[in-house]
Amino acid sequence: MKIRKSQFVTSLSEMKPFPGQGLPEIALAGKSNVGKSSLINSLTNRSKLARTSSEPGKTRLVNFYCINDEMFLVDLPGYGFARAPKSERQRWAAMIEGYLERSENLKHVLHLVDIRHEPTQEDRMMTEYLRHYDIPFTVVATKADKLSKAQRGRTIPAICRALVVQPWEIIAYSATDGTGKERLLDFIGQVALGEEPAEEHE
Repeated sequence: MKIRKSQFVTSLSEMKPFPGQGLPEIALAGKSNVGKSSLINSLTNRSKLARTSSEPGKTRLVNFYCINDEMFLVDLPGYGFARAPKSERQRWAAMIEGYLERSENLKHVLHLVDIRHEPTQEDRMMTEYLRHYDIPFTVVATKADKLSKAQRGRTIPAICRALVVQPWEIIAYSATDGTGKERLLDFIGQVALGEEPAEEHE
């Protein structure tokens, strides 16, 4: 998949009609500061399309980005930000669940986890939730540039055990050096648009 056009469309606190609704949607879920906005900016080659911050908890609404006028990338609020008030955390959780339950066009969820750390209890709960509701998902291990290939070889099995997935099902990704970018773009094209897979990428 080649991204030629990308634009922010809307932010929602609950599902309701919005411009372009009806196109396939790929959602990004993950804990606060795992790199969802950075991944969107990296995929689209636009450094400021999605707002990024070093402070967790900045994505507080469900943000929709239209890609090539063919599909949406949907940035969900981050979970697991312990310093946010309980009421705010509950509101974010309600937005995530509300979107996942009510979107009629959701094709797949990219579940982002930090490759440097074993998945948290909230990460495990997310995969359990997606399985329970039979929502297709793929684990994307972000910040891959922070580890050597040998270190990744040691951390990915821990992610597999925690989330009950196979190593070849995980896409290691770096928004900094482009690791995994072509593979993820091909994958998104396949699941959202039914595109034929390109040649294998490292």
